[in-house]
Amino acid sequence: MAFDSGMIFAVVNEINSRAADAKVEKIQQPQKDEIVITLHSAATRENLRLAINAGANNPKISFTDTQKENPASPPMLCMLLRKQLGGGKLISAKQVGFDRIVELEFASRDEMGFAVTRYIIVEIMGKYSNLIFTDENKRVITALKLIDFSTSRMRQILPGMTYEMPPSQDKRDIFSVTEGELSVMLAGADGSMLLSRFILNNFLGISPLVSRELAYITAGSTDASVENTLTEKLWETICAFRAIFAEKKFLPTVVYDESEKPVEFCFMDIAQYGSNMQVEHFENFGALTDAYFEKRDLADRIKQRGQDIIKLVSNATARLEKKIELQREELRECEDGEKFKLHGDLLTANLYAIKRGEKAAVVQNYYSENCEEISIELDSRMTPAQNAQKYYKKYNKCKNAKKYLTEQIAMAQGELAYLETVTQALANAETEADLAEIRRELAQSGYASRMTKFKAVKVSAVKPIEFKTDSGYRVLCGKNNIQNDHITFKLASKLDLWFHVKGAPGSHVVLICNGEEPSEKDYTEAATIAATYSSLEGSQIAVDYTRVKNVKKPPAAKPGYVTYSTNYTAYVAGDEKLCEELRVK
Repeated sequence: MAFDSGMIFAVVNEINSRAADAKVEKIQQPQKDEIVITLHSAATRENLRLAINAGANNPKISFTDTQKENPASPPMLCMLLRKQLGGGKLISAKQVGFDRIVELEFASRDEMGFAVTRYIIVEIMGKYSNLIFTDENKRVITALKLIDFSTSRMRQILPGMTYEMPPSQDKRDIFSVTEGELSVMLAGADGSMLLSRFILNNFLGISPLVSRELAYITAGSTDASVENTLTEKLWETICAFRAIFAEKKFLPTVVYDESEKPVEFCFMDIAQYGSNMQVEHFENFGALTDAYFEKRDLADRIKQRGQDIIKLVSNATARLEKKIELQREELRECEDGEKFKLHGDLLTANLYAIKRGEKAAVVQNYYSENCEEISIELDSRMTPAQNAQKYYKKYNKCKNAKKYLTEQIAMAQGELAYLETVTQALANAETEADLAEIRRELAQSGYASRMTKFKAVKVSAVKPIEFKTDSGYRVLCGKNNIQNDHITFKLASKLDLWFHVKGAPGSHVVLICNGEEPSEKDYTEAATIAATYSSLEGSQIAVDYTRVKNVKKPPAAKPGYVTYSTNYTAYVAGDEKLCEELRVK
């Protein structure tokens, strides 16, 4: 779902109702394409965080409650905005036409203390999204993405230039079209065209989701065609659509699929999916965007900042898989070792009958049931005894190689299993500190020389995820192998309960009970946390649990690797919503 013009209209209305004349308290730039402005509203006495994302993946503007980690040194754009807008006020927000452009007007003061007006213009247009900072005359001071003549001949965005609107689209404004004009448009359209496609192609600022919803409201189906559409019915739908904006009766809506993953969001109710999808309504658009984008933004941020780890792990995994394949091929060749021993034994038993210089010896195989004759290849330059010794040497070489290769394959498989735990740790990572901890762990495991971003610096104390069960018991969950070892062998007592998914990478989870016997629900909640923070999916995930005293770490084992005994197994399903409810903020 795109952040379309309807969403922009609704969000701008929310900004004006909650943050008009609010003071600029803080400006942060957690990512290169995202600005967060903290505002204090004297009218409502609340602090609001306005997030503006002008990236290609998830461009948006809305209030947010999500706290993001900021870089140690603020980028240049962030420092300029702090200098120009710090202590100023947000006068108002305005949507430019019915387009995906938001104009934020600020009252501030310049270096001499004179009152000035500044604008932040946000263009939410997919990969062309941008954030432009201008003065009172709309001259560009700077922009998130500066555009020169080599990038675009249509429009340039450079300091000192006057801001220009993006090129207009050849579409009608749905708020100004008349019923007569609509009738003419329908008559001139291809009758076989889908009604949703007709709406999308002809009206400005309408997203595919909204166009399908309008078609569904009009004809009862998203597959309705233009030729089967009555002008009166479509006009009635358009009038009802206009009324949403005129009366400002917006309904923040998120649509979830069967796996409870958010797939769509909108400013109005969505009925086109029927019972196939689940719909949730929110109190405001800030809560909607947090629910829809939070995990997606986190995954993108971790992927972006952890590229060195991802590359290292993927390269190491590919190298190990290739190595194991080659070693297994060599191991299969070693299966001929018993044949070499047999040839050596038969040659030794028939030395008296074999003459020097022969290229092959035909002898009886005394070790088979029928004592059939077999032909053994000989080196004519060697004596029969030397040929027998040659086969014994081949046998010993295969036997030693088989033992060595078996050990090497086991070691490589152990290394692969360890890298899988690092991949799982990346999936659990939430902050730059978590990534730094993973880098430190890889350095301890001998990968430091392969990491371009690794620096041997002191990492702050580990902070595992903490939960609290309904009965009040603390539950600790490690986000990576270092944290797993820390909570299992440092924070937990011997009589606490330890949980881990069976036979797969996952977090160590400890239920702090000090030897008490928790309720069945506490066991289930702790097992559910272990299942959720693992690499497994499904409704019947096996989770082993035992007392911490039964968990041991073998000498020289990789971080996070343990053995355990005297365990029981519970079968549960992962539940992200339950984990979010139990998590201690």
